[in-house]
Amino acid sequence: MSWSAAAHETALLTVAQMAAADRAAIAAGTPGTQLMQNAGMAVVREIARRWSPRPVTVLCGPGNNGGDGFVAAVELKSAGWAVRVALLGALEAQGGDARHHATRWRGPVEAFGLSAIEGAELIVDALYGSGLNRELDASAAGLLAAAAQRKIPLIAIDVPSGVVGDSGESLGAVAAHCTVTFVRKKPGHLLYPGRGLCGDTVVAQIGSPATMLDSIVVDACENDPGLWRQDLPRPGSTGNKFSRGHALLIGGYPMTGAARMAARAAARAGAGLTTIAVPEAGFPIYAAALTSIMVQSLAKRGDLEHLLEDSRYTGLLIGPGAGVDATTRETALALLHSAKPVVLDADAISVFAKNPGALWGAIRGPCVLTPHEGEFARIFDLRGDKLKRARAAAALSGAVIVLKGADTVIAAPDGRCIINSNAPAGLATAGSGDVLGGFILGLLAQGMDAFLAAAAGVWLHGAAGSEFGPGLLAEDLPDLLPAVLRRLNA
Repeated sequence: MSWSAAAHETALLTVAQMAAADRAAIAAGTPGTQLMQNAGMAVVREIARRWSPRPVTVLCGPGNNGGDGFVAAVELKSAGWAVRVALLGALEAQGGDARHHATRWRGPVEAFGLSAIEGAELIVDALYGSGLNRELDASAAGLLAAAAQRKIPLIAIDVPSGVVGDSGESLGAVAAHCTVTFVRKKPGHLLYPGRGLCGDTVVAQIGSPATMLDSIVVDACENDPGLWRQDLPRPGSTGNKFSRGHALLIGGYPMTGAARMAARAAARAGAGLTTIAVPEAGFPIYAAALTSIMVQSLAKRGDLEHLLEDSRYTGLLIGPGAGVDATTRETALALLHSAKPVVLDADAISVFAKNPGALWGAIRGPCVLTPHEGEFARIFDLRGDKLKRARAAAALSGAVIVLKGADTVIAAPDGRCIINSNAPAGLATAGSGDVLGGFILGLLAQGMDAFLAAAAGVWLHGAAGSEFGPGLLAEDLPDLLPAVLRRLNA
């Protein structure tokens, strides 16, 4: 499993991997007490950057997260802030590095209850870190809920207490204004609902050695151009339209808009030529609506097979507006049988709901499936968090899975995953997914690796949406892509 240096920079570490990184840092000569001191100081710096001095209550838990909180309390008090500390559990029960820092706190430790947040204008949530795997106990949940009800700003250490670091699941968490985590993000910082509960997530470095990831298998990353920029197709000075690939889409009828948007997207993504093959009845509509996109009529039996035998077509797409019927199923299987790079979207996924095994068995070449949650559930009987389900689906099907949503997950059959985080809310509009399929197709048609093409397509889709802002329509997206690509290539 080969990753670039950028994968280490954008790595998402599981709770176990982060613990291993801490052990590596300690083994390399940085004491655990110093790592904890550095973590608490990072929280203090973020507090000072965001807020002026005010009454603050630090809620400390029984583990290392609480130790970070004690450091923050000591340093804030030293800086002149009015600080109160409330501890969940007994001070005597604090152990290890957390105990060391708890003994440095010279003020009173208050009883854990509503009185601890009376008069507070800021709360530091240092109760539980990302390794929590059970519901918050009633006292912690009640106090956090009371703080939220009173609209007291909250800054969380590692994750908001109750957010599961590996999945983003909430076990009773309340929303933080800001979360300070350390070394690298975890999947739960990007996967909903955790992402929505973290507020602004700040990653602080706490003195871990640069080599800390050398012994860790990084198999999940946050989507970033550094992961795929070097593989992004670029026109060569001696190239021509044929050398830039030929994208072939199967157009639906009577729904024609979805495929037309996907075709424009493929062309904007760089495909040298783009063709839509359509039922004979739909040919006049497509031909009248498109200019640089070519239209081929599937007028008689064998026309599709003839197109697929043409080696000049280098990437294929079916799904947008296709219809959930036998024709779509047969056409999708024919595209997969060609062993050319294929994107299956929308109806071309749902059509296999009664026999998903037929889909898996037909995949012979690079394949990208782009389901939303509803389509995913129709063909995959999988349980667990979004990352786990996407990874399992990719392994089962042999395809790259793009499980769409505000926290889109791109999963490869070999276990690598990328979580996207740049998609604006405005992308939740009809036809947006069709454009995404077209972006991925355009990159595939130019010879880009399927996993990286999917990741790039998703990121470019989000960046194009952000380029426009409010009022976005899906048909705006293809024309927004050139500005995004220009900045990437600058």
